[in-house]
Amino acid sequence: MLNLYLRRSLRICLGILISISVNPSAAQSAAPGMPPQGTGNTRPNASETPQRVRIGPGDLLAITVFDVPELTQAVRVSDTGDATFTLIGHQHVAGLTTDGAQALVARLLKDGNYIVDPQVSVLIQEYSTQGVSIAGEVRKPGVYPVLGNQGLLDVISQAGGTTESAGSEISVRRNGVEKKVKMEFSSGNQLRIVEDIQLQPGDKVVVPRAGMVYVIGDVGRPGGFMMQTNGSMTLLQAVAMAAGTTPTSSLNRSRLLRRTASGYSETPLELKKIMKGREPDLPLEADDIVVIPSSNTKRFVYQGVPGALQAAGVAAVYSVHP
Repeated sequence: MLNLYLRRSLRICLGILISISVNPSAAQSAAPGMPPQGTGNTRPNASETPQRVRIGPGDLLAITVFDVPELTQAVRVSDTGDATFTLIGHQHVAGLTTDGAQALVARLLKDGNYIVDPQVSVLIQEYSTQGVSIAGEVRKPGVYPVLGNQGLLDVISQAGGTTESAGSEISVRRNGVEKKVKMEFSSGNQLRIVEDIQLQPGDKVVVPRAGMVYVIGDVGRPGGFMMQTNGSMTLLQAVAMAAGTTPTSSLNRSRLLRRTASGYSETPLELKKIMKGREPDLPLEADDIVVIPSSNTKRFVYQGVPGALQAAGVAAVYSVHP
């Protein structure tokens, strides 16, 4: 009888310790001199409360019951959201948090008179559909679980970081709504999210490929250059990346080709004045083509938009690091 009393006392004490470790705020509310939690007039903002990971179809659950090793099991949630547990049978658990599943299993074990005071633990051992999917210009695209308070940069780090071709604007889609998030690279080529956001299970993240600017004609290194420096590039920056002009470049005959809804538009460039600071530098857009012909017509004959597009199509592509 004494052993039974000690055993029950030990189980109650251990249950209290488990409860405190899982919910530290409960310990604070029970501490002497501390006000009880949740009794104030202010309520936490729902947007500041991280969404708990919920059980989904295909997840693998690990269930343990303290001091009852016979009930330790791993169950797979079916496509309909059900799982089969020892003693209590089929139960619908999809959409529940792990805390909710623990409470459900404990209540059914107690109501069925299997265990007087069951201490149940439910963990998601494998995730199926409840992670965040990340695709595009990352080194390891895939689905990653969101555990606790994780932001966009955390998940990108799990995916191995971005590739050298990554663009500067990330797309995050949640419940059919898309949000654009800017990212920047520091001088040490370290990624920084301008507005890091809290991710939730089911979010889809796409890191697009960086835009491209082409510089062709009489320059030191004709080619295509990725707009990786925060997604922006000016005319002078593009010319510099192309190793500059040559002594035979015809600066006054330079052209800018820009894609429009009806095709490419052609704009003369005052490149000589811009290079001397007499005209402002021009911001470029993705897919812009800068054509700098040669003053020696025998070396380069400008054939208009078709010729420029053909030259840009075979141009070498260079990655640009800040």
